[in-house]
Amino acid sequence: RAADVCLKERRPLVLLAREAPLHAGHLEAMLKVTGMGGIVFPPVPPFYAGPETLADMIRQIAARALLTAGIDPGPALDRWTGLS
Repeated sequence: RAADVCLKERRPLVLLAREAPLHAGHLEAMLKVTGMGGIVFPPVPPFYAGPETLADMIRQIAARALLTAGIDPGPALDRWTGLS
């Protein structure tokens, strides 16, 4: 219901699809959501950010999802600065 209201009111909708493996029905639903203005955001582990713990990876995924939804995650997001 909440996702439907976001789409109806043209508010940001970011869906983190955690199910795996995906079947054709999942992919069709994701395609429909993106066609209606939503964003499908796979919670891929951010290994490029150099996480040291599982909590670091979860924090980075959540911060990136917030940023994608237009919400400032503050210092929780380790931004990519290139190769060092």
